[in-house]
Amino acid sequence: MTLPALSRTSDLFPGSAADAAVLVIPEISDSAESLTGYPGLADSLQAIGFTGSASAFSRAYAPEVTTLPFAVVGVGREPDASSVRNAVGAALRSLTGFEAVSVALAPGLEQFAAAAAEGAVLGGYRFDGYRKESGKTRASSVVLHADLDDDALSRSIAVGEAVALVKDLVFVPAEWQSPAQLAQSAADSVDGLADVSVEILDEESLAEQGFGGILGVAQGSDRPPRLVRLDYAPANAVRHIALVGKGITFDTGGLSLKPAASMVGMKFDMAGAATSVAALRAIATLGLPVHVTAWLCITDNMPSGRALRPGDVIRILDGTTVEVPNTDAEGRLVMADGLVAASRENPDVVIDVATLTGAIVMALGHRHTGVFGDDDAVSEFLAAADAADELAWHMPLPAYMEDSLDSPIADMQNANMSDRMGGASYAGLFLRRFIGRVSDEKDAPRIPWVHLDIAGSGEHNGAPYGFTDKGPTGAMVRSIIAFAEASHKEA
Repeated sequence: MTLPALSRTSDLFPGSAADAAVLVIPEISDSAESLTGYPGLADSLQAIGFTGSASAFSRAYAPEVTTLPFAVVGVGREPDASSVRNAVGAALRSLTGFEAVSVALAPGLEQFAAAAAEGAVLGGYRFDGYRKESGKTRASSVVLHADLDDDALSRSIAVGEAVALVKDLVFVPAEWQSPAQLAQSAADSVDGLADVSVEILDEESLAEQGFGGILGVAQGSDRPPRLVRLDYAPANAVRHIALVGKGITFDTGGLSLKPAASMVGMKFDMAGAATSVAALRAIATLGLPVHVTAWLCITDNMPSGRALRPGDVIRILDGTTVEVPNTDAEGRLVMADGLVAASRENPDVVIDVATLTGAIVMALGHRHTGVFGDDDAVSEFLAAADAADELAWHMPLPAYMEDSLDSPIADMQNANMSDRMGGASYAGLFLRRFIGRVSDEKDAPRIPWVHLDIAGSGEHNGAPYGFTDKGPTGAMVRSIIAFAEASHKEA
């Protein structure tokens, strides 16, 4: 990953030894009280028409502030943590060609120092890619002029690294990211972290143990599947969170082949697995007293003479048989195996993350994550997402749709080909059937469960905004970290 090295200082902004400087300011009022300490700056900015609206960025000449190349970025009229995070991220994205950048907060914004630090790391990320020349680069180091303690600084760096890990993994072309390679990358990403263990199941182990969902989807590919179990188990853990991530390293749709345009970008279909390992990595790096187990369900979905055929029946890890009328609804099949495996350890809550349905994009667009599951668990997760300033929306699991999961020849089917409406809810209902019970008693409640459909929010194809570039976003990593932090604070 390529991230700027982040540090902080309490030195005065004009004394910085950086190559360029950025000042974060609220919207300029008539009195310009927000720029107290920078005499003449308000007039200079008004002369170039800069008002300080949210995430507005401009280079400026301001010798009264610093002799360095100088820029300003706005946070709007009513600044909050989100607007500051986005503003600093936008500045680091935009101010290219400088190795070291200083960032200072105007008077009145000091309380948002942690958000500014996070924005600097998130906005400073870059993927160097495979070009012969990368052109102007973003800063390799950032000094934040703010009162920020060591814990807050470490957290900002850990969060930024987690989001960067998701982006790094998603950016890699599928030709260089087989299931085995992704499994190894996940293992490498947690190497050396205290209290973290790794187990990787290959195709033979998966067959021996009965992971029929993963094996069924994988059978059309020349590249064998993997299941990765990452376990962060500190001795002082107060709660056990299971993460289950969809890791389709390339999704053609199988024999239910996608149209050519819909197949472009399907290397992105492993973002759920990337999100799961990245969140666990950050939680372990921060040493949170929460037990986290991540299950990464990794395979290709390819057409061949061996591929799963529409109408075939597969057997999931718990013995449930599933008729497969649509091989392009493959994510829920591999996730079913992962949910059963995760449930067998009886965690306190299961959170699954998947680029699961195009239907969620139709429902919520490209920025909101669809959140399904038990009301109490969903409410808890939405509170964490709100704390992390990530957009999420509670979606329904309608009881009347249960009958549409019925199959005439198996326990259930993976798609209702006669009615494609409500597809995201259908997928959620399908997954819920594989969540285990809290005990062996027949009527015991299911383990609390949250399903995150990031098919829309996990990738941004429009113009950059805030700290968000075009491409993978790392959506929900910050929310899962916040969920884990809230878990131990409430214990």
